[in-house]
Amino acid sequence: MNKLERIDPLKNECMIFTTMTSQDTNILNKPTSSNDHRMVKVRVWDLPTRLFHWLLFVLVLVSFVSGNIGGNAMVYHMRSGYAILALLIFRFVWGFTGSRSSRFASFVTNPATVWACAANVFNKEEKPYLGHNPLGGWSIMAMLAALFLQVGSGLFASDDIFTEGPLHLWVSKETSNFLTGVHLINRYVLVVLIAVHIFAVLFYLFYKRENLIRSMITGVKRWHTMVEPADGRNLSAAIIFGLALIAVYLLVR
Repeated sequence: MNKLERIDPLKNECMIFTTMTSQDTNILNKPTSSNDHRMVKVRVWDLPTRLFHWLLFVLVLVSFVSGNIGGNAMVYHMRSGYAILALLIFRFVWGFTGSRSSRFASFVTNPATVWACAANVFNKEEKPYLGHNPLGGWSIMAMLAALFLQVGSGLFASDDIFTEGPLHLWVSKETSNFLTGVHLINRYVLVVLIAVHIFAVLFYLFYKRENLIRSMITGVKRWHTMVEPADGRNLSAAIIFGLALIAVYLLVR
């Protein structure tokens, strides 16, 4: 069969301009199987995105532990918060300039698409997504927004005893107290979002047999066709992150 094929791997869509038999249609609509001998390894996640993910994981853990210990550990709480802010600034820019699967446009979809994805979450035969699926994409955005709120409120927070955010004098005492309350309450929102994220990863690992952890470490997924590998643009990423670090330093010094 002669056919011209155009593939958009991020949306998991394939448009085929040809005259097909019913047998051809059945083959195209068959869900991809991990046991299919035609599966190939493709690089989905670029190095900067993977480094962001795991550095953020470590820094959030440090912030949570140090914040609960208090006292002298608050020095590490604040430093990890500054580093998280730099990472978030980097990720925001990278969401527009990074490789295709790292861009927000690749996984931020309309509500109808998210609902359709959620409705099929327990369907083991659901065709996989090369990057984040629509439901996972919005959960990522929710977590990034909550992290921005957490570090942003922390800059103005004060416990009136030992620890003060570097920008607490920029606002009134009432505003500082309000943002301190936001900082304390939002940590529970973060805990819930992180717990949901971990549950989703384990759900896909054990129920759907899709190892999302491994792909976020190696950057590689098995896919049913060759696609353009994620272009890391490592030098650009390093420059963006360096500028983010400088901006945070100038802000809090």
